[in-house]
Amino acid sequence: MGPHRLRASAALEDLVRGLHPDLKRKVRAGLDLIRTTPEAGKALRDELAGLRSLRVGGVRIVYRVSPRRVIELVAIGPRRTIYEETLRLLRRR
Repeated sequence: MGPHRLRASAALEDLVRGLHPDLKRKVRAGLDLIRTTPEAGKALRDELAGLRSLRVGGVRIVYRVSPRRVIELVAIGPRRTIYEETLRLLRRR
């Protein structure tokens, strides 16, 4: 089987496009890793159960592995604030 497909909101795609080139390269490498090895990120707990988080430099990529080999990107951001941001995003949906 081939790699998983990534699904991201337009806002997340814009965020990645606007990153500093060095960080963008790291994030893209992280996304490639997630596509081929979805369990690479650590499983989150409590209110964020069902999500995984992969550390890439100073940022975290938070994602959900869905059936049908699709990985839904939930958020990308600095470790300091990413989990609170993710919780806010999930509550809004």
